[in-house]
Amino acid sequence: MSRSPFMDEAFALAREGFGRSSPNPNVGAVLVRDGTIVGRGLHIYSAVKHAEIVALEEAGARARGATLYINLEPCSHHGRTGPCCEALIAAGVSRVVAAMEDPNPLVSGKGFRRLHDAGVAVAIASEYAEQAAQLNEPFVHFIRTGHPLVTLKAAVTLDGKISAPEDNSGWITSERARAHVQTLRHQSDAILTGIGTVLADDPLLTDRTGQERSRPLLRIVVDSTLRIPLTSKMVYGANHDLLIVTTSAAAPDRRQTLLDRGVEVVDFDGVGGRTDLRQVVEYLGEKNYLSLMIESGSKVNWAALDAGIVDKIFFYYAPKILGGSHSLPVVGGIGRQRRKDAIRFHGVKLHSIPPDEFAIEAYLS
Repeated sequence: MSRSPFMDEAFALAREGFGRSSPNPNVGAVLVRDGTIVGRGLHIYSAVKHAEIVALEEAGARARGATLYINLEPCSHHGRTGPCCEALIAAGVSRVVAAMEDPNPLVSGKGFRRLHDAGVAVAIASEYAEQAAQLNEPFVHFIRTGHPLVTLKAAVTLDGKISAPEDNSGWITSERARAHVQTLRHQSDAILTGIGTVLADDPLLTDRTGQERSRPLLRIVVDSTLRIPLTSKMVYGANHDLLIVTTSAAAPDRRQTLLDRGVEVVDFDGVGGRTDLRQVVEYLGEKNYLSLMIESGSKVNWAALDAGIVDKIFFYYAPKILGGSHSLPVVGGIGRQRRKDAIRFHGVKLHSIPPDEFAIEAYLS
């Protein structure tokens, strides 16, 4: 099957759901009759209706005999809504072209079989399969593992440094690169940093795109002894969107003060009095968070990699060199002691950021 402008339109609609569909997948649907689009739809979590239903409502009677182009298999189970495949059958849709099977075991081919059994022709646009999986990468990962997709993000000099030993005013990367970081934040359900970054930079760690979200970006601070200042920007502006991950060694009165200010505090005890990052990922999975971005310093970056919770990296490189043994590397900690034990990556992608910057996206092997 060749590429189709109608499927391309469905993907464009699905991308409009970034940040607005979680914990559901991004889905776009296009109904076509006699070569003309008669209905379009995308899923927005707050609107409840799935993309297929929105497209059917726009098409009305013109849906009968039409072909549906969609990036993900129509659902076949009862959730917040009824099964979309039943709505398609009732509307008289004659053909469904989907880019990929839904990995959710509640669907996973059942939607296709129900449509086929009702006389609806079903086709898989296999040339779109990789693109479809990438578009819903966090959802696919979550369904298969029960954990959010964890991305380690950093802004780095060409010699791998993220911080100078004295003055760190200003930025490593350009405004254009930082704007792209905001798109990653917008597509993330949660963002994590360490107490060291909070004490040094007093960040907000908010989604500054101004675009609609299905739920607030959950800001997480790893702070084993609850050193976070009550005057910090994150605590001051907390609105049930701040989670402090600490240990049982933290002072009870300090914990209660944070709770009184609308900050969630949880204990995840790890080795050596440190927090256990694996428990953080499991906790987020239980809460149906599909994606987590780590924006932190050398110590937390290493702790995350060493704990095995990182699924991919997104490093932004600026045409600069800091040098010096006291400038902090992107990953600190004890590190690997033998070259053959280096943490390996695959699926490396290079993203150009004109005029002189670039980003590396890669997956842990």
